[in-house]
Amino acid sequence: MSAFIEIEHVDYVYESYNARIHALKDITLSIGEGEYWAILGRNGSGKSTLARLLNGLLTPTSGRITVAGWSTADPHRLRDIRQRVGLVFQSPDDQLVANTIEEDVAFGLENLGVPRGEMAERIRQALVSVDMWHHRLRPPSRLSAGQKQRVAIAGILAMRPKCLVLDEATAMLDPAGRREVLRLIRQLHRTGVAIVAITHHMEEALEAERIAVLHEGELVLSGTPRQVFGEADALERFGLELPPVPALAHELHRRDNRFPPTCLTVAEVLDALRALQLASWPNRAAADDGCARDAGPGLVSTRNGPFFAVRHLSHVYGRGTPFETPSLHDISLEIGRGDSVGLIGPTGSGKSTLLQHLCGLIRPQAGQVWVEGADLSDGRTDLREVRQRVGMVFQLPEDQLFERYVGDDVAFAPRNQGLTRAEVRERVREAMEAVGLPFEAFKDRLTFTLSGGERRKAALAGVLAMRPTALLLDEPTAGLDPHGRRELLARLRQWQTDRGLTVVVSSHNMDDLVALVRHVEVLRAGGQMLRGAIRDVFAQTALLRQYGLGLPPAAAINAGLRAAGVPLPPNMLSLGELADALIQLLPVKELG
Repeated sequence: MSAFIEIEHVDYVYESYNARIHALKDITLSIGEGEYWAILGRNGSGKSTLARLLNGLLTPTSGRITVAGWSTADPHRLRDIRQRVGLVFQSPDDQLVANTIEEDVAFGLENLGVPRGEMAERIRQALVSVDMWHHRLRPPSRLSAGQKQRVAIAGILAMRPKCLVLDEATAMLDPAGRREVLRLIRQLHRTGVAIVAITHHMEEALEAERIAVLHEGELVLSGTPRQVFGEADALERFGLELPPVPALAHELHRRDNRFPPTCLTVAEVLDALRALQLASWPNRAAADDGCARDAGPGLVSTRNGPFFAVRHLSHVYGRGTPFETPSLHDISLEIGRGDSVGLIGPTGSGKSTLLQHLCGLIRPQAGQVWVEGADLSDGRTDLREVRQRVGMVFQLPEDQLFERYVGDDVAFAPRNQGLTRAEVRERVREAMEAVGLPFEAFKDRLTFTLSGGERRKAALAGVLAMRPTALLLDEPTAGLDPHGRRELLARLRQWQTDRGLTVVVSSHNMDDLVALVRHVEVLRAGGQMLRGAIRDVFAQTALLRQYGLGLPPAAAINAGLRAAGVPLPPNMLSLGELADALIQLLPVKELG
């Protein structure tokens, strides 16, 4: 296969007056025409820098990159290169520029001089492919983060590039949106479009033909998915992890070496189990048997009294204008002190809007919200005092970072709480260390030099430095590498235990909810559809699929195995639980 992109001994160094960051070191890689590559690595490993180098947004400090034979350092060829290599950024706001969605998708086509008739058809096809055609007249500023990401992808697809580079492009999408984008990527790949997907979702890398792993700016692994995911120990050293199915196979092999060490699909796991003489399963799908309740007018059960109480809350954005958009409808719930609740639902279902009501960023239009007894619909309630007790980490961490240096940004709230200089410094140190940003290494870092995952950690540190009694997390691990995600979830669990934090988490990553919450609220089109204990809600596989939602990976694998007739119990939420159950089904090993 002929090379479309050649990367030859590339280095890239970020320099400012007080910092020099060697982001990439001697990278050599060849991407063939129509090839599908996945790029993996920890936050700060150089992945996003590499993405920007591929279409000439950055020029190598040393070395050379060519696209279709043209050097990205040649300014006369940048238009040709960027027409052929489309880049979808990690943060969609970085590439949305127009007043309406339709105009935004048209922007690149207008710059290419595409005729009006053809332009209209390309815009329609691109927006239909990402399920945003019916929103085409809405302003991008009125969209959720996931919807913005879909529009950003549509803007690139309309230009019909020869290579599509996606920098964490599915990070903010709901499960249905992720499935649709992956389906679209597969379709584009079949038509000959080269794909370079930068992702922290290890299961997405299984879609690729080739995988490259970066670590501290160096290329440390390269090969097929089976080759790369066969290197479990190496991936662990580099702060990564196996996708769920290979992780299950690896764990089963560790416990019983008769099981093959690498399986990439549920079908391969089934074949391996059958090879070990488990052929007597009933040939029928196991029924979904959970006990979650449809959401009714009652409230979620609480303990130790309510911290948050919401009754009949409704909200409409742009009320009374042509852009009027309903967001919440008749929401009622209670969350006890020290309790933990997860919010799940498709993009645009109202999760972020509900969180913003809980911390007083939005006052109720209809209905009531109480925080520790304070009525937020009462104009006399001091919302500033409420926000000191209820910390919120937004979907897009850059929305919260505004100081020049990381340490100053984290220190902003403690300084405004009237603490002494020594107390502020201790709060900042404690919060930064809690999220995995070493104080001495990051306090003087410029915020704009942080990777996406590091920005998320800095934003969370700024909230934790307030020492709130409740924490609202909107997609807390989006953009984090596997090691950073595990570390952050462990620290949040510790904070819940040590400080009795009340936690509300909105996430498209179902494993985050398994790690952090006891109860789940399912929202759809602004209304409550399902609620209950987390294990009971995720037992409702058919209903969740109907709502366009996903399952925790272990639950999804469990459902697939049960559907194939493997006699497993329902409601398993972790790979450890699933491995325990499968090991019990294996025949006893013969001695000798």
